[in-house]
Amino acid sequence: MIKNKVVATVEELATPLVTGLGLELVDVEYVKEGGRWYLRIFIDKPGGVTLDDCQAVSESLDPLLDEVDPIPHSYYLEVSSPGIERPLKKPADFERFSGHRVQLTTFTPQHGQRKFTGRLEGLEDQMVVLTLDDGQERRVPFPEVATARLKASWL
Repeated sequence: MIKNKVVATVEELATPLVTGLGLELVDVEYVKEGGRWYLRIFIDKPGGVTLDDCQAVSESLDPLLDEVDPIPHSYYLEVSSPGIERPLKKPADFERFSGHRVQLTTFTPQHGQRKFTGRLEGLEDQMVVLTLDDGQERRVPFPEVATARLKASWL
């Protein structure tokens, strides 16, 4: 899968650069939309990222991408915040955002379903622990998590 290789290469290049700027690399996406390829870099920091943060990452990463050339055709580089409903990817994310409302989807059915919404309790023994909206606790094996995102609460 060329997409997976591109994402892995870009993550390897971007992680030390982003970390060196005092930021966190949240996610890398390489997607084709409307006939055009996009390389999206999502960054974050406590208090949120600024336009200057995005610009600094873009200007620092662009020459590295040109040098390594992991993408054999033209593409658009976008650097942005992951947004209020940021994805949870790494085990540390599931600890960091313990107590927050999340929406989680699994690769295969767990407890008879694939989609769960509730309060994230954390990660215990490679199991994502959730308290569902109805008060029931669910434990989902971390390797079974296809997607997980913070879920905004609008009061």
